[in-house]
Amino acid sequence: MSAPEAFYVTTPIYYVNDSPHIGHAYTTLACDALARFMRLDGRRVRFLTGTDEHGQKVEKAAREAGLDPQRFTDQVSQRFRELLALMDFSADDFIRTTEARHKRAVQALWRRLVERGHIYLGKYAGWYSVRDESYYTESELVDGRAPTGAPVEWVEEPSYFFRLSAWQQPLLEFYARHPDFVLPPSRFNEVVSFVRGGLTDLSVSRTTFRWGIPVPDDPEHVIYVWLDALTNYISALGYPDTESELFRTFWPADLHVIGKDILRFHAVYWPAFLLAAGVEPPRRVFAHGWWTNEGQKISKSLGNVIDPHALVGTYGLDQTRYFLLREVPFGQDGDFRHEAMVRRINHDLANDYGNLAQRVLSMIARNCEGRVPQPGPLAAADEALLARAHALLPAVRDAMAEQALHRALELIWELVGEANRYVDAQAPWALRKSDPGRMRTVLWVLAETIRHIALLSLPFVPGAASRLLDQLAVAQEDRHFAALGPAGRPLAPGTALPAPRGVFPRWQEA
Repeated sequence: MSAPEAFYVTTPIYYVNDSPHIGHAYTTLACDALARFMRLDGRRVRFLTGTDEHGQKVEKAAREAGLDPQRFTDQVSQRFRELLALMDFSADDFIRTTEARHKRAVQALWRRLVERGHIYLGKYAGWYSVRDESYYTESELVDGRAPTGAPVEWVEEPSYFFRLSAWQQPLLEFYARHPDFVLPPSRFNEVVSFVRGGLTDLSVSRTTFRWGIPVPDDPEHVIYVWLDALTNYISALGYPDTESELFRTFWPADLHVIGKDILRFHAVYWPAFLLAAGVEPPRRVFAHGWWTNEGQKISKSLGNVIDPHALVGTYGLDQTRYFLLREVPFGQDGDFRHEAMVRRINHDLANDYGNLAQRVLSMIARNCEGRVPQPGPLAAADEALLARAHALLPAVRDAMAEQALHRALELIWELVGEANRYVDAQAPWALRKSDPGRMRTVLWVLAETIRHIALLSLPFVPGAASRLLDQLAVAQEDRHFAALGPAGRPLAPGTALPAPRGVFPRWQEA
């Protein structure tokens, strides 16, 4: 038997100058749904997240908090670990840039770039944004500020440079060979346009602060925070040991999921660093959009930052996961609105999915002695619904391969809708007296359809879907996608089922 196909998905590592917010939760949630899906689909998965803990911005935040940088980063990094538990994220590894394994990898990559002639010592003079940890040319400034609106300061200091200018043509050739390297396509066009506009050498060290990884053989310099941070994707796999099992199995990464604000670092600088070091670039970078809050840009000054703890505490975990993944096409900007959340909870989850499961399982409990019913001959309507259920995995798989998470959920809910229409058309409550054998067939077809829906919704609403599979008495060893379809593990007639309980309560305004 061949080894399972590997799948390596990463979040960006999150900057520890603040607490986790909806943006961090959203990015990690997308990775979690993809990781869960791939595991259920038989892939060997590595899901990485973590924290980015060096740089001038962190040094400044620590000073303002009255803490030394290491103690400060220990505290804030822990909040990102707590986010994993809060949102039921299934990360396989959590990397911190203050760990020894990461420092070793960053310095090894630096030495590799020096040996291959891609780094040289010079002097940097130009505009720098501490908030963005990014350099800007005069032409990029807007009213004396960075394009992000962040303040910039003029910096002059000795600096090592990476010969980014030499990588313009190689990068354009790489993009031409890999037209789906960046998604959505609009972001890919943005990257290509930026590189075609010309690349200048990149300052990759600083001397004006100390909180960073020292440059090998020149400790007066610390390594630029983005060269440091991006390396996490390979330091977590054991780089520079490229013969380690982790590295050989999972690199190149299948997918880096990021916010659109850090696209340039991931789609220009990162592949250039890797190609220069003789390491294969990742297969894809997916840049998603930003959230607003009730139509307003989210900012501390407006006091409208969305806390994931508040979301889960108010609406519930699965409800929050479902809303964030379904409400907005993944890759576009989204707006969080209370009324939209309530509509998704009551319409999609409670009325459509939850009510389907509750009424079918309740009818089985009342009319089939609480056991999976024995079906008779299948009618055309039965076969049509089962055929839709059996065809769902390939369609959802295609959507997930393109990171169209919203589309995957739409496909699942199309089957939910089809099953609800089938219930109304077949009216099993009327068949109870007129044709009990036919009623049992209809209820078995519905229970089997719900099993497909529950298994395919596990990556998105794992808690509720697991509780529903419990109510269908689906064994843990049968909770995977190989159990789907006509050749899978259909519900066995006569299996005793526990008493049905609702999995998606309606939202009631307090």
